[in-house]
Amino acid sequence: MLNLATLLESSVKSVPNKDALIMGDSRLTYAQLNGAANQLANALTEAGIGRGDRVAIMLPNVPYFPLCYYGILKTGATVVPLNVLLKGREVAYHLDDSAAKLLIAFEMFAEDAARGVEASEHCDQLWLCTADPAAASPLDGVKTLGQALHGKAPTFDMAQTMADNTAVILYTSGTTGQPKGAELTHFNMFFNALYSADRLMQGGRDDVLMAVLPLFHSFGQTCVMNLGLYIGGTITMLPRFEPDKALAIMARDGVTVFVGVPTMYWALLNSPAKDQFIETISKTLRLCVSGGSAIAVELMRQFEAAFGVTILEGYGLSETSPVATFNTSAEERKAGSIGKAIWGTDVRIVDENDDPLPANERGEIVIRGHNVMKGYLGRPDATAEAMRNDWFHTGDIGYADEDGFIFIVDRKKDMILRGGFNVYPREIEEVLMTHPDVSLVAVLGVPDDKLGEEVKAIVVPTPQATVTEDELIQWAKEQMAAYKYPRYVEFRDEMPMTATGKILKRELG
Repeated sequence: MLNLATLLESSVKSVPNKDALIMGDSRLTYAQLNGAANQLANALTEAGIGRGDRVAIMLPNVPYFPLCYYGILKTGATVVPLNVLLKGREVAYHLDDSAAKLLIAFEMFAEDAARGVEASEHCDQLWLCTADPAAASPLDGVKTLGQALHGKAPTFDMAQTMADNTAVILYTSGTTGQPKGAELTHFNMFFNALYSADRLMQGGRDDVLMAVLPLFHSFGQTCVMNLGLYIGGTITMLPRFEPDKALAIMARDGVTVFVGVPTMYWALLNSPAKDQFIETISKTLRLCVSGGSAIAVELMRQFEAAFGVTILEGYGLSETSPVATFNTSAEERKAGSIGKAIWGTDVRIVDENDDPLPANERGEIVIRGHNVMKGYLGRPDATAEAMRNDWFHTGDIGYADEDGFIFIVDRKKDMILRGGFNVYPREIEEVLMTHPDVSLVAVLGVPDDKLGEEVKAIVVPTPQATVTEDELIQWAKEQMAAYKYPRYVEFRDEMPMTATGKILKRELG
C-alpha cells in the first residue's frame, strides 16, 4: 500500500514546527499545513468524496495548492490539477474528461470555474479559495474553502491506497488534438520525488526551494513541492514568475535550490534587479535545475558565471512523472546534454521501425521504467500508440553519445523540412545564441512555395544590440550549412510564453 500524501505525513512526524511554506509575510509550519489538509479531507468526505473519486483544482502557487493536493489524496481520491489559464469551455472539457465530482478554484478564476461547472455533465460542486479565508464567496450560492473547513477536525485517518492506484491526472498541452489526461500512480509520483531528492539534488532539511514553476505541472509538483516536503525543507512561493520579485525573494529567504525552465534563467540573468541581489543570492544558492525545454549552452554558461552556481539539466514529460534523465553533478555532466537515464529506467534512441540506433545517430527518444504513466485516461488507442512495444514514445528527436549521454535535437513536430533536408530548430537556436547581440531566440518553419518550408528566426535582441536583421542573417550564413541558416530574421521585444515558461512557437508564425 502507498499514498502519495505520506510525503507530507512523514515530515510532520519529524519536523512539525519547521516552516513548510512561505508566502510573502505568511508562514505555515508542517503541522499547520498537515492539519489544514486533514480538515479538507474531512470536508471532502462529508461532501461524498472518497476512494477512486476525482477532484479538480484550479489554483496558482499559493498555500492552498499543497493543502488541497494532499487533502484530496488523503481521502483516496485522485487530484486533477488544471492550468489556471483555462477558460470556461476548456474547464468544462477537463472536468468531463476526468469525470471530476468537484472543482476547487482560486477566487481569481471564479467566473471561468463557475462556467465550467455549469457546462459540465459530471461536476456539480464548486468551492472557491479566497485570499482571506474568512471572506465571503465572490459568487452567490458558492461555498468558500473557509466555509468548507470551518469546524472540521485537524486529524484524519489517511486512506490506504495501492501503489498502482492513480494519484494524479495530468493533462498534456493538446498540441495534437484535445488534451489527454496522463494517469500517474502513487508510486510514479512518490518514487520520482524520492529519487530526485536523494540521488539527483541531494536535498536536506536546510534547503529552501522556490516555487515559481506552476504546481499544476508535473515539473513543479515533483521537483519542488513533493520533493521539498519529503526532505523536510522549506518552500517559498511566488504565484506568478516575475524576475525582479523572484530575485528579491531568493535573497530574502536564502533560497538554496532554484528549479526553472530556460526562459526563467534568461529573465533572471537580464533583470535590472540582478546586480542589487546577486551577492546575497550567491551566498546561499547551491544548485539550479533546468528542464521543461532545452537550455542553450551559452545561456547556461552566462548564468553560471554570473551567479556562481551549477545548472544541472534534466529531461522528462508529464507522462514520465516527469524526471527521466538527469545530469547528476558539475563533474559528471556534458553541456548541452540532458544527462543519462535515471536509475531503474531505460532510454533508447530508435528509428521509425522502433529499432535501436547506434551512438550519435538521430532518432526518437523512447522510455520505459517506474516513472512511466499507466496510460491516457479513457483513451486506449492513444495509450497503445504511445506505448508501442512497451516503450513510451516521447515524440522528441535526440541521440546518445558513446558515453550514454542523451542530447535533445528537437520535437518531432517542430522539425523543419526544407527542400528535403531536416532542419532542427534547436541546433539553429544554439548557434544564434552565441551572437553577442542576441538575448533570446526561437526558430520555426514558415511556408515556402519552392522548398515547402523556410527557416525563420524570431529574436529578442540585447538592450545594447546594434546588429540589424540582415546582418544577423549574413552572420548566420557564415556559421552553418546553406540549408540551415535562417533566411528570415524578425526582431521582437518579447516572446509569447505558456504558463510553464515555454515559448509558444505556434503564436510566432
